[in-house]
Amino acid sequence: MSGSRCFDALADKHALDDEKIKKVLTKYLQEQELKPFQAELINLQRYLEETSQRMIILFEGRDAAGKGGTIRRVSRYMNEKHYRIIALGKPTEHQRTQWFFQKYVEQFPRGGEIAMFDRSWYNRAMVEPVFGFCTDTEYKNFMKGVVGFEKDLVRQGTILVKIYFSVTKEMQQKRFERRKDDPLRQWKLSEVDVQAQERWDDFDHVKYEMLRRTHTASSPWTVIRSTDKHLARLNAIRVILNAVDYEKVNRELDYVPDDNVVISGAREIELMQRDRLIKGKKRG
Repeated sequence: MSGSRCFDALADKHALDDEKIKKVLTKYLQEQELKPFQAELINLQRYLEETSQRMIILFEGRDAAGKGGTIRRVSRYMNEKHYRIIALGKPTEHQRTQWFFQKYVEQFPRGGEIAMFDRSWYNRAMVEPVFGFCTDTEYKNFMKGVVGFEKDLVRQGTILVKIYFSVTKEMQQKRFERRKDDPLRQWKLSEVDVQAQERWDDFDHVKYEMLRRTHTASSPWTVIRSTDKHLARLNAIRVILNAVDYEKVNRELDYVPDDNVVISGAREIELMQRDRLIKGKKRG
């Protein structure tokens, strides 16, 4: 047929209009853009193996902030023998009697390995105090001890990368609505997720306290604006690549994080302080 496109028959078969075709092509091109950076992650992994260095990456943030999708893109082409993804569930009764950090320490990497935590010990700084899953004393003890814990970890040679994915209230709600309507994503929506919107200000408060008290020179936070999932994933990979002093293989890549997407923990604290002052003036 004159003027037809090579994929028109396939599009008709699957009832794809031009808007859906555009989405499919955009997603494909975005995945292609990630590939050379994912190849660099393999080179980074090889360097860690050769030097027997340990690396821990923390993926933190509110629900629906894009942590899981980013972890999948980071690990997609990595050597499975030299990385692990850790997503710990509720503590067992036995674990409740242990030193708080013990269950996390048991998952720490050996030399040449990367451990990626899909939520970490910072559950005690964010989710647990908001939902009453820990006592006030347990929360205070954690906030007093975590800086020294991480300082010791880094001092003894572990590369620690702390990434916080920041999403707007409106975007979180939009993603929750999508989960409700999509049978492939409904399993992601929990009762805690439903309450996340209602407790937005509570999460703001504990996020501010967490950043203010645990963003340090030896283990800083990097904040990633994750409204655009693709840009969040791309820049998270850049942050990880820049955290290790290895010889970059692909010199043509742009390793500089996008300033519109990636900001330091210190800058995020400043912005949150400003917002708190503005809100205080409005209440006054």
